[in-house]
Amino acid sequence: MGVPPGHDELRATRRRPVPAQDATTLPPSTRLLLKRQEVSELERALQSQREEFGQRMERLAQRRQRLAQRREQLQDVILKFDAFLKVLAARQERALRRADRARAQAAERDAEVLRLHQELMGLLRHRDHLAQRLRSLRGFGEYLQGVVATMGQFQDVPAMLAYFGALAGARALLAQEVEARQEQLAQGRARLRRYQEEASSELLCAHDELARLHAQLEAAHQDVRQQESHWAHIQSMATQKTLLLGQIKLAVLNLFQLATTQLKIPVDAALEDTEAQLDMVLLCMQDLSAVCAELRPGQPGLRLPRLPVATSHGGARVPPSQE
Repeated sequence: MGVPPGHDELRATRRRPVPAQDATTLPPSTRLLLKRQEVSELERALQSQREEFGQRMERLAQRRQRLAQRREQLQDVILKFDAFLKVLAARQERALRRADRARAQAAERDAEVLRLHQELMGLLRHRDHLAQRLRSLRGFGEYLQGVVATMGQFQDVPAMLAYFGALAGARALLAQEVEARQEQLAQGRARLRRYQEEASSELLCAHDELARLHAQLEAAHQDVRQQESHWAHIQSMATQKTLLLGQIKLAVLNLFQLATTQLKIPVDAALEDTEAQLDMVLLCMQDLSAVCAELRPGQPGLRLPRLPVATSHGGARVPPSQE
């Protein structure tokens, strides 16, 4: 995309301070022309990041291909050690555990690659949106030329844009957004590089164990799939139970804080001690029920189960007179 005429003069004039009252006279067409220039810079930065990410993915594919070729070369070695593998049947359980860990780590790496790919697709869609908007604003350049010729106040379009230099704030906002995107990509590249280093170290260790694992791995595939399905179900149930437990603890903490704040009761129960908080809430409710019964003996009140005077969690019961 070509640089508009007078772009150097525009950059030079942006470095000079502009009076504060110029921002009030800034027309929308001028904003759109500056926006076009900034979008062009953003598009080039996104294209550079896309090419760098493509190169990293290509290197990763080449590395996987080399590892696959190395694995094929090791097939002959595996055949020579079949007799020795039969003697090592006692190590099957340990080998299966290592295979499970390797499979889980590979799944995590694949998920990370998929996430980075989705993020890249989102950036590409954003770039296409900006390009489409740029095409829709292309007619404003000719409009600005006509405005300069009609007004006669400015020598050319860059001079008029310099007069409205207050648009530098919009450019700063776009620069912050680009910096945030670059930081996200840098974090993704750092995570990918760390996973690659871990995978390289694990492959070096796995080469020594590959001869002992191959025969047992084929026999254990079906069992591993069943265990993975069962483990996924257990994790789902554990997540649901953990969420429910967190909601219960939060509700108890809210009741505990409400009761102790309204009644001004000094307590020493820790925030994570849910049982002590629940005991204190029940004690407060029992004492309040007793006070209501004394003040209004002829009407039925709230009946709650009685608890011991003190609990094992360090909570202290406050007498009704103090309340």
